Amino acid sequence: MLLSAPVLLTLFAFLFTIVLILWRPRGLNEAIPATFGAIVVLISGAVSWPDLLQITGTISGAAITIMATIVMAIVLESFGFFVWAAEGLAMRARGSGIRLFWYVNLICFLMTLFFNNDGSILITTPILLIMLQHLGLKNHQKIPYLLSGALVATASSAPIGVSNIVNLIALKIVHMDLYMHTMMMFVPATIGLLFLVTLLFLCFYRQLPKQIPRSVSIRSSHPLSRPLHSEPNPRYTTRFMQSILLFVFAVRLSLFGASYVHIPIEWVAVLGSLLLLGWRWIYLKMPPKDILAKIPWHILIFAFGMYVIIYGLNNIGLTEKLVSIFQPLVSGDLMSASLMMGGLLSAMSTLFNNHPALMVGTLTLTQMGLDPLTLKIAYLASVIGSDIGSLLLPIGTLASLIWMHILKQYKVKIGWKDYVKVTAIVIPPTLVFTLVLLALWVVWLYPAH
Repeated sequence: MLLSAPVLLTLFAFLFTIVLILWRPRGLNEAIPATFGAIVVLISGAVSWPDLLQITGTISGAAITIMATIVMAIVLESFGFFVWAAEGLAMRARGSGIRLFWYVNLICFLMTLFFNNDGSILITTPILLIMLQHLGLKNHQKIPYLLSGALVATASSAPIGVSNIVNLIALKIVHMDLYMHTMMMFVPATIGLLFLVTLLFLCFYRQLPKQIPRSVSIRSSHPLSRPLHSEPNPRYTTRFMQSILLFVFAVRLSLFGASYVHIPIEWVAVLGSLLLLGWRWIYLKMPPKDILAKIPWHILIFAFGMYVIIYGLNNIGLTEKLVSIFQPLVSGDLMSASLMMGGLLSAMSTLFNNHPALMVGTLTLTQMGLDPLTLKIAYLASVIGSDIGSLLLPIGTLASLIWMHILKQYKVKIGWKDYVKVTAIVIPPTLVFTLVLLALWVVWLYPAH
């Protein structure tokens, strides 16, 4: 059977885009192949101009929320918050490499909850690299902290939908608010993360240094710590940093409140970032003009381009094929829905990256004719698959690719072999454990189903 031109062009655009995103020749920005692929899909006719308007409405709120979150991260960087936090990590470890392991994973978890998974990787990885260097650790001793931190930072976008741009886009597709997502997901996903860290600790126990220096100062050497003005106050004062942390936490909570009362969460995110910009202007005398240059605008272009391509795949019938295969398996019971969709999204994310995988999976779910609760648990299982199951290989998530790139810049050697020999042990059991826990938790919440 011959395929039509729109089908061939759309498939070519998808495969070509994925290959370039994963290969990234000469550090190619992922927004470039995504844009090229989207243009090819538009030319093919698989996506119409009215479809573009619908796509814009679907991703705009999520993109604005993530951009506002990144602005907050940039402002905190200006205050020196992350350097202060890294020094606090070393101090609280009190000379124990094992205690430092748990603190590193805790801060990576919190950074993703406060910001997002990509932002957490961009923020914590350089800080950890410099801190570990100042602690005098050898390369093999750094791996447990860096690898576990990266895995936890990426997987921590599962408990709350606001920590990942793809999660936010998918939420809108299945008509699920942030409050319900968190109520059904936070407990099983967080326990799953604790299970993951425990497995990582058992894997790395022999590699972890038992004794480390009791304190480390990185302010004089880290570029984020250099004075931005002549008056150092209030930078690096504990009370001031705690005030900032409390403010960010309040903004984060406000997102859930806004979602509960059906106020667009992007409004709250933008307001929070503007208030923090004003705070920086007052204390550091830094106007917000530098933010425009520091915001990674390519994330918006990347998300839009990828969604155009995925929408094209949907229009040429890919999701219909997936529906015919998986609908009988998913519609059986909640446990089957959780395990099947979580497994499918893990495989797709590992092979094609979790961004397009979750979009395809979510569009597929909306066409299965599932009852509301089964649809929700199948979607949440898809998120677990794309956020946790995707970590089996470094190409599974954009955050993992960013992490590998940062390591190369700092000349720290963690190859694919080092990565996979750990993830092959910890990711599959964590995935299954979390998916089973999700089904049990939802059944407990809704016993009448």
